[in-house]
Amino acid sequence: MNLVDRTRAVLDQAIATYRGTADAARLGAIRDRLAAPLRVAVAGRVKAGKSTLLNALVGERLAPTDAGECTRIVTWYQDGHAYQVHAALKKGPARPLRFTRDDGAIDVDLDGLSAADIDRLTVTWPSRALRTVTLIDTPGIGSLSEQTARHTWELLAPDDEETPADAVVYLLRHLHPGDIEFLRAFHDTEVSRPSPVNAIGVLSRADEIGAGRPDSMASARRIATRLGTDGNVRRLVQSVVPVAGLLAETAVTLTETEVSQLRKIAALAVKQAEELLLSADRFASAMPELGLTSLEREALLARFGLYGVRLTSTLLRREVATTATALAKELTDRSGLTELKEIIGSLFYDRADVLKSRSALLAMAEIVRDRPRPGSEAVAAAVEEIMASAHPFNELRVLSSLRAGWITGKPDAVADLERLIGGSGSTVSDRLHLPADAPEKEQSATAREALARWQRRAENPLTSYEMTVAARVAVRSCEGMLARLEQRR
Repeated sequence: MNLVDRTRAVLDQAIATYRGTADAARLGAIRDRLAAPLRVAVAGRVKAGKSTLLNALVGERLAPTDAGECTRIVTWYQDGHAYQVHAALKKGPARPLRFTRDDGAIDVDLDGLSAADIDRLTVTWPSRALRTVTLIDTPGIGSLSEQTARHTWELLAPDDEETPADAVVYLLRHLHPGDIEFLRAFHDTEVSRPSPVNAIGVLSRADEIGAGRPDSMASARRIATRLGTDGNVRRLVQSVVPVAGLLAETAVTLTETEVSQLRKIAALAVKQAEELLLSADRFASAMPELGLTSLEREALLARFGLYGVRLTSTLLRREVATTATALAKELTDRSGLTELKEIIGSLFYDRADVLKSRSALLAMAEIVRDRPRPGSEAVAAAVEEIMASAHPFNELRVLSSLRAGWITGKPDAVADLERLIGGSGSTVSDRLHLPADAPEKEQSATAREALARWQRRAENPLTSYEMTVAARVAVRSCEGMLARLEQRR
């Protein structure tokens, strides 16, 4: 029986135990959640670019990116057969809301409601990207409105119940004390709670770090690498990725009209183009003979930013990409979105069952602890047994301990251990530090070498107790990889 099936069986036991109480319905919803897409929240400080990044991940301009009323409301984006928006009210039943799409983004008519009246909005939208994940857009941490900021805290770091998010993508512009405080609240040492293994940091608006210079993303990558290796940050997020969110959003929604406008800039001599793009003000008003109206120039700046206009016109001039499709792919890669999607895929989607089971176990543990009743002790024991015995949880426990600095050793050994237990992704090739297309024979040989290496470390009497425990988990991980490779034959 796999982890999800074991968790579902204990949920059935818990539902029977709490039949006739309000908790039974809650437990039923948690059981249904096991079969639903993974829930990933996008969080960060005000103006970090959360909605812009969400649009890039979905591949459509759905979330409003201005400072309107809807940006102050927690909004869920989920796949469905119909286009719908529903408001879950803090008082009273949920109700549908009318909406329009203004320049791509959804414009919701709150029908006289204020942000304070609404617990959350749910946008149902047929989308391939949303079939595997439900994305949760949150109000900014550190908002001038205390009530607005509190919505995100209550959602992702509640005091009295489980968070509805299985994982979080947290946007950073600078490492602010408020970011650390929030991520520490989201993190807990309990394996059933969110922890660094299901939190990713994004160095957002990365193109602005170098004031829009051509080397801005290179500068952002150096900063992201430094942040990702900082001990304080490693305890809070699993990885830090630089992303130019505006460029990423534009890349996945690029139009032929925009490309044709940018070709006019690309046709200029290099020196002329550089002079035109010295500043946003100069681009908006200089060279009237260019053939772009002021409205078109403003639209390009709004969609690409000055960095994006410089980069895209250069790519067109050098014929790195000659079609809108090729240009969109090039911009997606250069914005950092491709790398972020790969990391989200390996760290979140590939271990979705583990993350959803953790969320369910957290809910059950809190219910039986806070509201015990006849039979709940058996449920608590079953939950504890899964936490203690399920190998994926043991891996996550060791990974959290590594990130917290509780397990130490030679740097090469620690890095090897972190990869083997899934710290860089859960696929066999990720764990073995091999190319994704490495032959199975090479993967098997590498896994056997790793198994022997960690067996020796586990049996060595000079190995510290903490490392010995971790080594036994690594041995089990290697055995699991060899079993998976054997099944493929």
